[in-house]
Amino acid sequence: MAMNQFNLPGCLIIEEGACERLNEILADCIPGIEKKKIVIATEESLIPIMKSYLDEMKRDLPASELYLIEENSFSEAMELAKHICMKDVEVIIGVGGGRVLDVAKYAGFVGKIPYICVPTTLSNDSLSSPVAVLGTEGDARKTLKCAIPAGIVVDVNVVMGAPVSHLQSGIGDTISKYTALYDWRLDAAHRKERVDDFSYLLSDMALSSLCYNEEKSLKSKEFIKILTQSLVLGGLAMEIAGNSRPCSGSEHLFCHSLEENHKEIQISHGMAVALGSLVSCRLQGRDVGTLEAVLKAYHMDMDPMNWGITKEIFTDAWMRAADTRKDRYTVLNEAALSEEFLGRIYDKLRAGK
Repeated sequence: MAMNQFNLPGCLIIEEGACERLNEILADCIPGIEKKKIVIATEESLIPIMKSYLDEMKRDLPASELYLIEENSFSEAMELAKHICMKDVEVIIGVGGGRVLDVAKYAGFVGKIPYICVPTTLSNDSLSSPVAVLGTEGDARKTLKCAIPAGIVVDVNVVMGAPVSHLQSGIGDTISKYTALYDWRLDAAHRKERVDDFSYLLSDMALSSLCYNEEKSLKSKEFIKILTQSLVLGGLAMEIAGNSRPCSGSEHLFCHSLEENHKEIQISHGMAVALGSLVSCRLQGRDVGTLEAVLKAYHMDMDPMNWGITKEIFTDAWMRAADTRKDRYTVLNEAALSEEFLGRIYDKLRAGK
């Protein structure tokens, strides 16, 4: 079995007050950074929240400049990449949520420079993954391969200020590995191949550390550390596997189907894949008890109607889910889906069963 080539972040810091010593951390991660040309990419809404940290970075990194990202799109990432190349920028630091970080990550990849990730929220595993999800023409979103960060710095105190809904989304993205890993083994058996055991282990550890921890308060420092570790492990599992299979299966295809075919639905990625996992788990013939316990513990609303997903939309999204990634073999390739069957599952979800 051939070994995959992969990279790992040069530093991973998860601690309280990390942003207060950010310049020290950056110097350890990239020696001589104080002399390099740097872009600090963020969005305008975060400037009041992160002002003291941004000002300190600009003071101690004299060749740095602030770059405001206006939208999560491929064109925005390419515009930033052009700026990096034309200005001979040597390092890019992304400060913000997943949408800002994906633009900065992809721009750094195109510009072939190190990228440092400083998340202000934990809504998905993109902070350490080798992919960026960017908007394209017509509101469609595309997942693009890129490089993982050279460093990840998570200030627990900063992330605790994020909306609860963002943290719940991060939980949803993590528990979706429960069904994704099953689908990966299903795919491997279908192709008569092996899964990457180490990647599988990392993804399973990410899932288990969240599902079986005793801290159930979303706003506790211990929980923020646990969720960060789970999301980072998921991203690294994808990097080592060389694809997204350790973290993405039929539940993600449902999410993609909603995004592509029902753009009017406003639901976060993490909540959509969590909802998808409840259905995929049933299609896989497995007990949904573990997933339901986690969702209940963190007060996550899995009634599809509360997200504007009618029975018709729900059924249509599932019937078309497999077509969103025809190269991806999942339980959807083996399940006998019907509107009647999906309608019964929808009714159970609405009833909280």
